[in-house]
Parts: sequence; structure tokens; C-alpha cells
Amino acid sequence: MRDGLTLYVIRHGETDWNRVARYQGQSDVPLNEHGRAQARRHAKALRSVVAEPGRLAYVSSPLMRARQTMETLREALGLEAAGYQLEPRLREVHYGHWEGRLAQELPTVDPEGLAARALDPNGWRPAGGESYAEMRARTDAWLSEVERDTVVVTHGGPSRTLRAALLNLDPAVVLGLEVPQDRLLVLRPSDHSWV
Repeated sequence: MRDGLTLYVIRHGETDWNRVARYQGQSDVPLNEHGRAQARRHAKALRSVVAEPGRLAYVSSPLMRARQTMETLREALGLEAAGYQLEPRLREVHYGHWEGRLAQELPTVDPEGLAARALDPNGWRPAGGESYAEMRARTDAWLSEVERDTVVVTHGGPSRTLRAALLNLDPAVVLGLEVPQDRLLVLRPSDHSWV
């Protein structure tokens, strides 16, 4: 990403799986009504920091919850709902055999995986899934191609790795970064703020 550019990073709105702390990963789960309201709120937040939102690039993960967030956001801005690009590299981390599981089940169904993740949160890979380091490689590759100010609708994992790249964060802290679904992250190299 060139210096002087800004990313407006939005985590997709709430789903029923978010509500009950069920690992989604790359499962294609739709927004719930609260999630659609969050997307409309993001349009107001974006208008508060960008004079002409129609001049920005718009890019979304191809997963349903991200696309629905993007389309609701664009409609609330008065833009054509479908006027954005899909980017597979912005998909959520693949949680493998954890996908579809409630977080509270993991100590019983995969205590070894939880322990391994605690020891190496960046390099640990669930069976059938990918590590945060692997996800970071794909989000970094996308980031290197960004040439204009862009609204990005993605997921908790890519939001974290985009921040790690632009803010030069230690990989050990990445999993601890907040990823609210109701706030807009304004992200620049070496700087960020929440709206």
C-alpha cells in the first residue's frame, strides 16, 4: 500500500453464530437483523470522516456476511449495491475442524488444540484449517496491491492482520486486537482510529 493512503476497515455485521460465539471461519453464514443495522450505522460513520464516499474503492470478502454488510452499507450511502469488488484473500481465517463449534465446547472437544494455540497463536493451525501466519501472507499480498483509499469489508482475522502489517505489530499480539462489529476502523500506515 502506498504511503498516504487510508483503509476504512469494517468487520461484517453480526450473525446468529456471532451472537452465540460459534466459530464461523469460512462457513457462509448470513447477517441477522442486528448485523444489517450495524452496516447502516457504518454508512453514517463513513460519511462523518469522508466528504465524498462515492470516490473511494470498495472491496469485500466473498463470504455472504461480508457481502451483505457491503451491499447494505452501499445502499445506505446511496450507491449502487453491487458496485464493489470481491477479494478472496480477505476471507476469514479457516478454522478447520473448529468451524461450527461453540467456543465453550473447545475445552472438551479439543483441549490439545487450545493449548497449542496458546503456545503459538500465530503459527498454530487447526486440523483442516490455516494459521494466522498463512492468513497474514494472503492479506499482506492484497495490501501490497492497494493503490487508492479503500473501504474494506472483511472479518475479525483479516482486520487484525491488516493492522499488524500497517502498524508493524508483533505477531504475538495480533489475536488480542479488538474487532468490534459496530465501529469503523480508519487505518493508515503507522496510525489508526475508531469511528
